Amino acid sequence: MDQQELQRRAHDLDVTVWVGKSGIDAVTDELNTQLENEPLIKVKFLRSARAGEPTEEKAHSLAEQVNASVIDTRGHTAVVHR
Repeated sequence: MDQQELQRRAHDLDVTVWVGKSGIDAVTDELNTQLENEPLIKVKFLRSARAGEPTEEKAHSLAEQVNASVIDTRGHTAVVHR
């Protein structure tokens, strides 16, 4: 699938992973598990998780930890693909 097709598919997805004050380390196992079953996962970064750092940076750090890639970020939500 190309980038546009992935973005199209991600549009209707619901957020299934929320990153909170515990940070990205707290959700890596859950994200790994979900990526084993679904190719695209939406991740929401709550205010307490961002701590002044841009969502894009947090999303790329999380994706790197689970050996995935970031397809898109909008607002405080990212779509991760493996």
